[in-house]
Amino acid sequence: MSNEKRIIPCLDLLLDEKGGRVVKGVEFEGLKDAGDPVELAKKYEAQGADEIIFLDIAASVQGRETILDVIQRAAEAISIPFTIGGGISTLENIQKVLDAGAAKVSINTAGIENPELISKAAEKFGADKIVMAIDCKRNLDISVEDVNVFDENGQKFWYEVMIKGGNVGTGMDTVNWAKQIEALGAGEILLTVKDRDGVCGGYDLLITRAVAEAVTIPVIASGGAGTLEHMAEGVLKGGADAVLAASIFHFDKYTVGDVKEEFRKRGIPVKS
Repeated sequence: MSNEKRIIPCLDLLLDEKGGRVVKGVEFEGLKDAGDPVELAKKYEAQGADEIIFLDIAASVQGRETILDVIQRAAEAISIPFTIGGGISTLENIQKVLDAGAAKVSINTAGIENPELISKAAEKFGADKIVMAIDCKRNLDISVEDVNVFDENGQKFWYEVMIKGGNVGTGMDTVNWAKQIEALGAGEILLTVKDRDGVCGGYDLLITRAVAEAVTIPVIASGGAGTLEHMAEGVLKGGADAVLAASIFHFDKYTVGDVKEEFRKRGIPVKS
């Protein structure tokens, strides 16, 4: 595993009459248009992004497959690896997405409803192609067993795994699910804390570190990046192998290059 930390812009997709637009909201709601997905991907590649993640955020809720047209256009336009998530529920879905040009797929709801999909996908396509997305939410109900996330004051929390675009609770503990994901053979975890999504107040470092320490596969921190310091903290305090952001890039608060410059100042290794 490389010790270079990756900077990953995330493009949330919403299907429209033009085939798909990038949107951004707060806690998965109040979506605003942010532009054409392929044009944004090209911009981020030029800025030095290591990877791109496209998430078709309504596919699972709407019960449809992900937007193949966007994948094909992106594959023709950019050379850096990109991951596709949303509506990935069968091995056939995965094959289509990889054949269309994606380097990896991100599975969320379907992996919880059918954990065998994770192991079969990893076996067929390779662990490096399978990213398991975990959407979670901090919960103050500490009656759940095996809760082991504490803040600096000793306050105990558990983080519930959410599915269906973050709208449905599962009753599952995030750290335990992360361990199971690794055991099933997935190659990477994309961890998004719904409470932090789009608020630009910083990653939830408690659960990020708890998951990063519980598994040996790479963890991508997601949900809440609003400043360069937040992104550095995701690595230095959260233990993440990569940091993901959307709002700060889409609305031109910072560039990918700004993040990499900040990382270098702090001694965090990044790709040139």
